[in-house]
Amino acid sequence: MTDASLVVTDLRVEFSGFVAVGGVSFDAHPGEVRFLIGPNGAGKTTCIDAITGLSKGTGSARLGEKELLGKQVHKIVRLGVGRTFQTASVFDELTVLQNLDIAAGRHRSPISLLRARRGVDPSIEQALEETGLSGELATQAGILSHGQKQWLEIAMLLVQDAKVLLLDEPVAGMSHDERTATGELLQRIAAKRIVLVVEHDMDFMRRFATRVTVLHQGKVLSQGSVAEVQADPKVQEVYLGTAGAATTAAMSVVPEPVAATKNRTED
Repeated sequence: MTDASLVVTDLRVEFSGFVAVGGVSFDAHPGEVRFLIGPNGAGKTTCIDAITGLSKGTGSARLGEKELLGKQVHKIVRLGVGRTFQTASVFDELTVLQNLDIAAGRHRSPISLLRARRGVDPSIEQALEETGLSGELATQAGILSHGQKQWLEIAMLLVQDAKVLLLDEPVAGMSHDERTATGELLQRIAAKRIVLVVEHDMDFMRRFATRVTVLHQGKVLSQGSVAEVQADPKVQEVYLGTAGAATTAAMSVVPEPVAATKNRTED
């Protein structure tokens, strides 16, 4: 559990003179499911990359009193920051339990890793229960459903005792039932952790977001509750092309233009 917040201030990321993120500020706190949304190219994933050390950024990204920008990836992980990618990074040839064993190994000594198993680590049991994978202990990860693979990747972060979970399009390609189960999972784990979700699925955002930041062309377009963001004329104009014709009711049924594109390239 963490009582620290993630506070991003004036984050800037440039690639050879191109400004991908131009002065973005937002915060995320335990107890809420925080969303970053916006069209392709808005800078959502680039923000996550900068926070986790995969891209060089300027400004500030603080977890409590700890500055994250400028640190190496492995040092950011040790501070309790975990992330998922659009494609689940699990070991398909290994079982669910073996995947979680590997993830939990970061907190175990080399000697303990060589000892014969005497049972399932309590942290693994808890992660399995939280993610609904308790019945899949011996299942090979490669034959899990798409949604279950995403839950396994989240479970791998939980056994590492991640304080911050940065999730990049966690429900892409999921069935309706899997999306619902994933939203409920995020609500459960957010009770004790910081959960920040990059997402294109507007229905999922409306159902499960506590607060939303809308990015457009590398800058913050709007921030607030789901209702506040949906009612913002600037957001309506970006998503629907005209502020005058857009209404909150219209946004509740009109998806983001890129949501139906399955094989897309992110920011």
